[in-house]
Formats: sequence, C-alpha cells, structure tokens
Amino acid sequence: MPNIKSAKKRVLVTEKKALQNKAIKSALKTSIKKFLNAVSAGDKETANALYSETVSAIDSAVTKGILHKNNANNKKAKLAKKLATLAA
Repeated sequence: MPNIKSAKKRVLVTEKKALQNKAIKSALKTSIKKFLNAVSAGDKETANALYSETVSAIDSAVTKGILHKNNANNKKAKLAKKLATLAA
C-alpha cells in the first residue's frame, strides 16, 4: 500500500479506470456474441442491424484505448466475412 498521497490517488484512479475498461470490453463481447447468434440463426435483417452496432462498439473501444486498431480491424473483417456468407 502506498504512503505518498499522489500514489494513493493513482491506485484509486487505476482501479476506477480498470472497472470502466472491463465494462466496455464486456459489452463489446456481448455485442459480438449477439451478432454471431443472429448469423448462426440465419436472420439477415437482425444480423445487418447488429453488424453496424457491433462495428461501432469496436471503433469506440479503439478510441478509448481498450483495443489495438489492428485487433479491431481483424475483428471487423471476421464479422464482415460472416455477414457476407449469410448474404450469399
């Protein structure tokens, strides 16, 4: 446990930010799972709607520094590929 005031504050701020990051990442995973479930069910309309929401959530996570941009692009490419197989 830190003794210096600024170090104590950093511990509190780090814990708070870790919780926020965890919540955003969890919501992102949930969004991806909903999209994948819609694709596996064969529901084109729902999958199209969820795709745009999921891509938006991924981009938001990149902006907030939770995902690396290359990791995000990889995720988006995989989702687009799944959506394309559904449309074909």
